[in-house]
Amino acid sequence: MTEKLEFTNIFESITEDSALAADLQFRSDALMTLIDIFEYKGWKQAEISEALGIPQPRVSELLRGKISLFSSDRLIGYLAKVGIRLKLSMGNDHKVICHVDEDEMEAA
Repeated sequence: MTEKLEFTNIFESITEDSALAADLQFRSDALMTLIDIFEYKGWKQAEISEALGIPQPRVSELLRGKISLFSSDRLIGYLAKVGIRLKLSMGNDHKVICHVDEDEMEAA
């Protein structure tokens, strides 16, 4: 009989370390959000490079989803540079809430 494995986080399938799986999921989400923002703004690699203050080859790695090259801290910094601020808090039901402030994105 074959056992069916189910995961709520795809990264749980490659590591048993729940903290690592959560970090990989966060980095994946942050990276995809950045790519969506760049597409929304219609930015080319040179514009992304200027906005983030990184060399164009690094932008290429970012756009190709090279998740292992970017830490959570670095991705949070990139989000901040394009006007996205994350704020975590605890709700009354003891669930973590992530507030996103994107006011600057509209102006950018």
